[in-house]
Amino acid sequence: MIQPDPALLAQLQKWVEQTKITVSQQQLQQLVCFVQLIDKWNKAYNLTSVRDPMQMLSKHILDSIVVAPELDKQSYIDVGTGPGLPGIPLAIMCPDKHFVLLDSLGKRVRFMKQAGYELGLNNIQPVQSRVEQYQSDIRFDGVISRAFASLKDMLHWCQHLVDSQGNFLALKGQYPQQELNELSSEFSLLQAIKLNVPGLEGDRHLIKISKK
Repeated sequence: MIQPDPALLAQLQKWVEQTKITVSQQQLQQLVCFVQLIDKWNKAYNLTSVRDPMQMLSKHILDSIVVAPELDKQSYIDVGTGPGLPGIPLAIMCPDKHFVLLDSLGKRVRFMKQAGYELGLNNIQPVQSRVEQYQSDIRFDGVISRAFASLKDMLHWCQHLVDSQGNFLALKGQYPQQELNELSSEFSLLQAIKLNVPGLEGDRHLIKISKK
């Protein structure tokens, strides 16, 4: 097991205390180790344009885990997950839930499998596929996306992944009024939640959408 960097651990702890999220010491260590793994693999695999591990804490980790309290079901698919964002931080925060992590690039999927192994996560399933081609034996409770596509495209490409009870959760920056205006009549806005992400400039929102 990789050892968590004390400076990163102290900073993450400080930022977490500015939120309403409860994070155990083990979870803090896993989250920091995940950042260190991204940093290590980034040099060869170019997983993220964020190069500074301290910036990764706010832009990748906190930006992901602030959504954890909103996950009230069991099975989720994270589409266009990249190196596992927000799926792997959410899997660390929600060990009782299962996450399929979908990305079309093999190098990212290889990284996620290795990260899952090193972090001891048994509730993730990295899968290499384009979202519109991916077929699952089960219907997921929720589709999660972060910086993946417009709401219209996300719903179009992902609607086959959930049943009539499933929801779509999109992590957005500014409130996406224009995108919401373009929703088809098949979908409705359930909730829009303004997120507090310490260390991050600019607005962040979680947009929850359901099928009608």
